[in-house]
Amino acid sequence: MIPNIQSKLPNVGTTIFTVMSVLANEHKAINLGQGFPDYNMSEELIALVNKAMQAGHNQYVHMNGLPALRDRLAEKMDDLYAANINPDAEITITPGGTYAIYTALTTLLQPGDEVIVFEPAYDSYIPGIEINGAIPVLIPLVYPDYKIDWELVKQKITNKTKLIMLNTPHNPTGAVLGADDIVHLQNIVKGTGIFILSDEVYEHLIFDGKKHESMLRYPDLYERSFVCFSFGKVYHCTGWKIGYCVAPPALMNEFRKVHQFNCFTTNSPVQFALAEFLKEKDRYLQLGAFLQQKRDYLKMLMRQTKFKPLPSFGSYFQLYSYSDITDEAEKDFAIRLTKDFGVATIPTSAFYKNETDNKVLRFCFSKNEKTLEAAAERLIKL
Repeated sequence: MIPNIQSKLPNVGTTIFTVMSVLANEHKAINLGQGFPDYNMSEELIALVNKAMQAGHNQYVHMNGLPALRDRLAEKMDDLYAANINPDAEITITPGGTYAIYTALTTLLQPGDEVIVFEPAYDSYIPGIEINGAIPVLIPLVYPDYKIDWELVKQKITNKTKLIMLNTPHNPTGAVLGADDIVHLQNIVKGTGIFILSDEVYEHLIFDGKKHESMLRYPDLYERSFVCFSFGKVYHCTGWKIGYCVAPPALMNEFRKVHQFNCFTTNSPVQFALAEFLKEKDRYLQLGAFLQQKRDYLKMLMRQTKFKPLPSFGSYFQLYSYSDITDEAEKDFAIRLTKDFGVATIPTSAFYKNETDNKVLRFCFSKNEKTLEAAAERLIKL
């Protein structure tokens, strides 16, 4: 008799990102769906990795991450957010931002705990909650600006609420938290045992003079937070899968208990290279202007189409409404765009558990200008 496995994620199949990328390859479509650049990363950073390898830095580094890298990150967070972070006790280097998020969820959650999740949401959040036996409490962001309805959040808080998940700048919408959101959040969690998990992987991809409202700026919020980041988004090397988590010592101590029995440590030569590369502050400080130019260029090109842009103040992404084009469901229209017009996007409904359909697609603009131009030329034909 062959044993049967009882799935911990019975409702999960292949992600829409994989589906659309396979479809894009099959039809030789321009892929504006998946969030990665098609331009080269820094040759200097590549050279630093090679230098580290040649110097013999190819064995395990400390479980918590290379000390020099953690020191550099603590300096950066002090500069940007006036955050007094202890690099030994509060920073752990991880194999990607998603790993950091999953590890934080596994550290915190017990069966039956409730987690506030704002939809549309990055696709790893809900599976990470459910695999730990906890319950996602879904709150829709208010279309079309994708703002948080804080009165609804108050209504959804119960004695089982363990965690509020935040993402700013937001994937897939490009929305960002403002100062008023911080005040609402502070009022809601004050005097409670509610934790915060803040996904801030796009911290430097923020536009139009907006300020990144990191949990690291606010001691009363940070004391209950796990804050997750990604080097891949900052340095155009998403395939390296390297990130980090920042949390107060007591929380980080528990995080590391899970981490040490999972991956234990993270790519060594890359950590040596990043510790050196982080000295060049302009590399990340100029990133917002660089990506804003790409957002604006795509927006200019898309004026020739029937798509209507929704506000994007950060991330790699901008949502576009196609309500003036067709009444087709988002997934159906995204597939037809890929097959018939050669442009792959992501239906925003894929970021909802119950596939809310607002006739909106997600476009990734972290591409070469020629790529964006070619895509727009095809979309004009709609």
